[in-house]
Amino acid sequence: MRSDLAPERTGAVQVVLHDQLPPVGDVPADRLASLPFVVIGVASGPVGEAWLALCDVVVEEGDSVLAEIVANLEAHPITGATLALLLRGQARLSVGDGLVAESSAYSVLQSGPEFAAWRAGHAARRDQDPGPRVRVERDEGVLRITMTRPQRLNALDARMRDELVEALTLAAADPGITRVELRGEGRAFCAGGDLDEFGTRSDPASAHMIRLERSVARALARLNKETVSYVHGATFGSGIELAAFTTRVVAAPDTRIALPEISLGLVPGAGGTVSLPRRIGRLRTSWLAFSGRAIDATTALDWGLADELSS
Repeated sequence: MRSDLAPERTGAVQVVLHDQLPPVGDVPADRLASLPFVVIGVASGPVGEAWLALCDVVVEEGDSVLAEIVANLEAHPITGATLALLLRGQARLSVGDGLVAESSAYSVLQSGPEFAAWRAGHAARRDQDPGPRVRVERDEGVLRITMTRPQRLNALDARMRDELVEALTLAAADPGITRVELRGEGRAFCAGGDLDEFGTRSDPASAHMIRLERSVARALARLNKETVSYVHGATFGSGIELAAFTTRVVAAPDTRIALPEISLGLVPGAGGTVSLPRRIGRLRTSWLAFSGRAIDATTALDWGLADELSS
């Protein structure tokens, strides 16, 4: 596939992986890091780690998810390549540097054609709910933070973000608080970012600075205390991105986890390119993001995205 904006290749390239492949040998670390397209490995047998390291996402031969991944990348080649480049570099970055890189990529895509096409087809609604987005309760050394926007499946908007940061700042400052619990009220833990707010800031550069100044992900990552997320129902986008930063993730049986951002022409923007690879690795993070598929609680436990299943 050729980009409409430049002659460089974009989109995706498929590589067949099988047990007869020769040894990779020494491949310069920056060889894959700078390729401006997604490398899809299609496995037809056991594959060595060195070959897997040269792929952005790997699927089994005959798995129907391959067609979905290819379709998503064909529809969003710029977003797909941007996400692949971002994830390749995260292993070499600290959490803080990784969040800066993610926010920078997110801002670039907000000014791009793929996000513009999505925004043009999804008119924003104005939220009339003036109520608080978070409830904070303390029980001795435990601080319980509950997202209270159930009518919108606890979609993360700017007000909720700021209230979460405020609660986490309180937890960090109080030595008497030894454990922080994060919950969601209603049918879902958090169904992701509030789509009505996406792209509504005056410009992507200002939005980038705001994300860095008021980062829930950074507050969670810096909180040197036990943190537990109790997830249930839809735990999409920012919901799982933030939960993955906590010490433990307890998933209810009805939990569904997904990273749908590529369909919007965006990469995960709440810290997911930092938190998820540290829990489940780059390839599984890519699988979630490029496929857009949801996984259940049992799969999340098997992958390490959840640490425990609740009864």
